[in-house]
Amino acid sequence: MKKIFAVLLAVSAVVCAEVRLPKIFGSNMVLQQKSIIKIWGYADPGEKVKVKIADRFSECNANNNGKWIAEISELKAGGPYDLIVEGKNKIVFSNVMIGEVWLCSGQSNMEFQLKKCSNADEEISKADYPFIRIFNVKHKVADFPQEDVEGEWQLCKPDKIGEFSGAAFFFGIKIFNELNVPVGLVQSTWGGTPAEAWTSKQILESDKDFVPILTRWNKQMEDYPSKLEEFNKDGKALIESWKIDSINAVGKGMAPPRKPAKPEGPGTRNQPSGLFNGMIYPLAPFSFRGVIWYQGEANASRAYQYRKLFPAMIVNWRNLWGRENFPFYYVQLPNLLREPEPSKSGWAELRESQLKTLSLNNTGMAVTIDIGDSTNLHPANKKDVGLRLALLALNNDYGKTGVVCSGPIFKSFRIAKNKIVITFNHTADGLNSKDGKKLRGFKICGEDKIFVNAEAKIIDNEVIVWSDHILNPVAVRYAWADNPQCGLYNSAMLPASPFRTDDWPVVTFDKR
Repeated sequence: MKKIFAVLLAVSAVVCAEVRLPKIFGSNMVLQQKSIIKIWGYADPGEKVKVKIADRFSECNANNNGKWIAEISELKAGGPYDLIVEGKNKIVFSNVMIGEVWLCSGQSNMEFQLKKCSNADEEISKADYPFIRIFNVKHKVADFPQEDVEGEWQLCKPDKIGEFSGAAFFFGIKIFNELNVPVGLVQSTWGGTPAEAWTSKQILESDKDFVPILTRWNKQMEDYPSKLEEFNKDGKALIESWKIDSINAVGKGMAPPRKPAKPEGPGTRNQPSGLFNGMIYPLAPFSFRGVIWYQGEANASRAYQYRKLFPAMIVNWRNLWGRENFPFYYVQLPNLLREPEPSKSGWAELRESQLKTLSLNNTGMAVTIDIGDSTNLHPANKKDVGLRLALLALNNDYGKTGVVCSGPIFKSFRIAKNKIVITFNHTADGLNSKDGKKLRGFKICGEDKIFVNAEAKIIDNEVIVWSDHILNPVAVRYAWADNPQCGLYNSAMLPASPFRTDDWPVVTFDKR
């Protein structure tokens, strides 16, 4: 036994002595151009590590915990290069490019695979882009921040790209075609997940409005054994009932209800902070240009809370990377026929929370109210989603100031006798109705707060709203419903974001 123990110690010492890097580093990767590139890993405490790529060198020593981090000064786009890391052993990553790297995250609509998108076969067949590289982070829930993720860098080829995010792919293609530099896309997504799963526990514990999330989760874990037993007993009948309800919903042109599922237990995807720990924290401080994000559906029942939670998550990520201006571009939820009563729309409120998040610096929102599928939670048109996200990056990060990156965004309103006048930002060269017909989707109310359909007309780049039934108007709402009518665009044919001029408490105001 003593001999065996001695051998194990010797093997352990050899393993510990080897320099190693997280899996986000590998052959075929893309590193961020014109930025300090941080490369890190593990070795023996005090071990000297040398890093070389192109004509750049860096040396550092592992700290007392065996972690080292080297910084490579800015490089211009190009390649391929070898990245060489050398300590007591030597690691060589080949075919490394320097270009633009983006983190692509969120829930199912960002995870939605290219092979499921509109016109998928044609898009995949021509997706031979050796200078675009993809990395898909494997799903992982963790109780505590992790050191590494699972995944590998791959070239964008027809036999690989079909499994990758459609929205991220179309975003990357647009960036590549406009800039003609290598592009890296790191996908870290998980369908059906709420924002709190992607937010650190420290943030969730720091705000009284977020504490109920943790309290509810702890209670859910306590009740899990009994809930599981109940599902095992009644689950089959619930699923049969769901099938009937789904057929009826689709027949009425509505989205089907969620399929009954086993109760969530420990380590499941919705665990607060679980995905932050397992799928975001290990990626820092890898150098990204910024983030694109598509999520919110799972928080629609707590949409008012999201107006604090979502910005807090963004700041949380920025602090993790130590970059307070980290670009963060996100998709506003599209249209979906769910709630028959427009005034009770959690999705409208969630869109409003996303709209208000634009108050954070260096954020941008791709409005998709016109390109959803009213009967499908997962619209197949991800090409326009990716393109609209790319417009934000091109305008804000790549100096393409001539690129119109947003549709009209509500700015202010004033009451003029029996009418309300609305002004907007991002009008480009003017406002218009997409189909040339009269504007739709506007509602107006008086002191009674009862909204009625309104007339609306564009005059001098403003929208005038009125109703012959409202003599003393107080507020206007536009496209305020799960699946609203809408038609207001700017000259770049980008749609206006849904909005309201009032701030009255609505459906999710007290939901935490």
